[in-house]
Amino acid sequence: MKTSRYLLASAALCLIATSMPAMADTSAKKIALSNNYAGNSWRQAMLTSWEKVTGEAVKAGQVAAADAFTTAENQATEQAAQIQNMILQGYDAIVINAASPTALNGAVKEACDAGITVVSFDGIVTEPCAWRIAVDFKEMGRSQVEYLSGKLPQGGNLLEIRGLAGVFVDDEISAGIHAGVEQFSQFKIVGSVHGDWAQDVAQKAVAGILPSLPELAGVVTQGGDGYGAAQAIAAANRPMPVIVMGNREDELKWWKEQKDANKYETMSVSIAPGVSTLAFWVAQQILDGKDVKKDLVVPFLRIDQDNLEANLANTQAGGVANVEYSLEDAQKVIDSAM
Repeated sequence: MKTSRYLLASAALCLIATSMPAMADTSAKKIALSNNYAGNSWRQAMLTSWEKVTGEAVKAGQVAAADAFTTAENQATEQAAQIQNMILQGYDAIVINAASPTALNGAVKEACDAGITVVSFDGIVTEPCAWRIAVDFKEMGRSQVEYLSGKLPQGGNLLEIRGLAGVFVDDEISAGIHAGVEQFSQFKIVGSVHGDWAQDVAQKAVAGILPSLPELAGVVTQGGDGYGAAQAIAAANRPMPVIVMGNREDELKWWKEQKDANKYETMSVSIAPGVSTLAFWVAQQILDGKDVKKDLVVPFLRIDQDNLEANLANTQAGGVANVEYSLEDAQKVIDSAM
């Protein structure tokens, strides 16, 4: 009787085991981050979030390594070479913030052909074998003009501050801003400069174009450039327009000072730098056998007049308002997309 019970129990266990999906153990897997640029506070916060979350994952034995590499210049050729080196170094997955949506596709395809999982985020790639994690950057740009239409129904002149020239994110946000101006035709873009998502670059660029511009009703931005724009406009002794901010601590701090002094009103919007940690966990889940859609969309992080103080209090000095992702958060994002 005992023997038959044992055999029945063993058979049941075997049936359960064979019916369960096989899941790979990722404790020996190595994941690398290929980053094309680190010259502003958003990228620094992105790298800090990556190091924090992946460092804990390595300590916990969830992966063997999660190394981060940044190219010296924002050049697709250099990043392609970096990815090819990662292939030779035997990484199991490569997470990419790409310099170009198309110029890295050859290197990405090489990685895929070598059996390597490739997950792109923020600056995504179009190679079909890769996964992509992005916000709706066009909507992020369009929503700025929509906000201004509610605050300034009469419309007016806008200065557009763009990001890094030739980068997917810059093109998408700018396209959204121009779509917003088409929708809310009381606004007109009277000037455009590249601020490289950095306040010092933006300040210099805005100072250079201001003498040629009429009075501004608003400044539409991409992040990291709002404070620099405000400094340039103040130095020129011009009326302060409504400047859309990009969630950087210096921007939020200036906004708070102006709000307290003269009830200045605006909004702030950006992708959270911690999206790098979502990309890490997505790569880990793919290596673990999880079925993941090729394209995942995450919401952008918006700050408004009524929650400015709370977000500023939670933003590190010199940093960016942020959200970091846990494994459980990533699993929810993956499951909700299926």
